[in-house]
Amino acid sequence: MVKPNELQAAFDLDFVPPALSPKDHYYPGQGIPAVLNAAERVVEILYWGLIPPWAKDISISRHTFNARCETLRTKASFKMAYQRRRCLIPATAYYEWRTANDRKIPYKFSLKGTKVFMLAGLWEYWVDATGNEVYSATVVTCPAGNGLEAYHDRMPVVLDRYNCWQWMEDRPLDELDQLLSPVDAEYFDIECLDPQRTLF
Repeated sequence: MVKPNELQAAFDLDFVPPALSPKDHYYPGQGIPAVLNAAERVVEILYWGLIPPWAKDISISRHTFNARCETLRTKASFKMAYQRRRCLIPATAYYEWRTANDRKIPYKFSLKGTKVFMLAGLWEYWVDATGNEVYSATVVTCPAGNGLEAYHDRMPVVLDRYNCWQWMEDRPLDELDQLLSPVDAEYFDIECLDPQRTLF
């Protein structure tokens, strides 16, 4: 866990809600912290599971909580957000589950040398038939870095304090594509967790 003032200082944020402490783990369908604007560096809470403006209902979000970097330019759910609505999602770790002896074992991946990092994300604004507004987000994923393939073939796109704001800038897509690179296992502390342990 990281305190709001630590998150604010680490990424030179203008405002982090005092009640917000990024948790070790979030689940799709829950609220997830995100920074939507590089000029106003404010952490907000969005629904995890992207809901495109054209969606008929919220059910699409069950399939859009992750966005593969290879299809950001072409998939209807993501291509406009990739061009215009990118965001940063603060995280203290990410998790993958590996099956061993018919049991799913969770592993925690923390970036060495820092308490918190950013994940590349996209966001959208959607209004349902009764006028309810929802701001939603997705985490961008890429192929797993060297040494991480044993846990999962994909990983979230991890950004540090030096390149995260480039993700938010008005840049050509070819330049943004260069940020969608995996991080190798040597840069992570990897911890095997008790499957019965709560992740909160």
